[in-house]
Amino acid sequence: MMEFCHELNLSILRAAAGVRTCSAFLGCYNEELGTVCYINAGHTPGLLRYGSDVSELPATGMPLGLFVGSTYEAPTAAVPKGGALLLVSRGVVEATHKKEEFGLERLKQQFGLTPLTSAHGVASAALQAVRQFMQATATQNDLTTLALVRPSKGPQTF
Repeated sequence: MMEFCHELNLSILRAAAGVRTCSAFLGCYNEELGTVCYINAGHTPGLLRYGSDVSELPATGMPLGLFVGSTYEAPTAAVPKGGALLLVSRGVVEATHKKEEFGLERLKQQFGLTPLTSAHGVASAALQAVRQFMQATATQNDLTTLALVRPSKGPQTF
């Protein structure tokens, strides 16, 4: 993961012919073990849930495209059986209504209450919550969610 991230960083610098900031969340999921090795390059924290406990997968390095010699940590996190991982774009947490942001804490609360029956359901619930908060259909182009649900038993859903 660290080597891949380093090469991706250099590719961005070359393609931009200079500095270009690019936040990213990169992950490699091991389906058999239920682990995700990730790099969070200045992106919105990933959210990991087990039961009602929601924890953050914070930034492990600077955004890509800033420095040739940037280094990144690549920790591994377990997605326990019956747990889930939720990734959202910055636009989700920064969505506003009357100058108030939806925010990461509101997203964590919503995620902690969402049934973990399917990845589609988890991702859709997050989008529904932010749209309801905004009290309008999305006018931003940066409302993106991605979820992984690891069921207690049986095949996994993505």
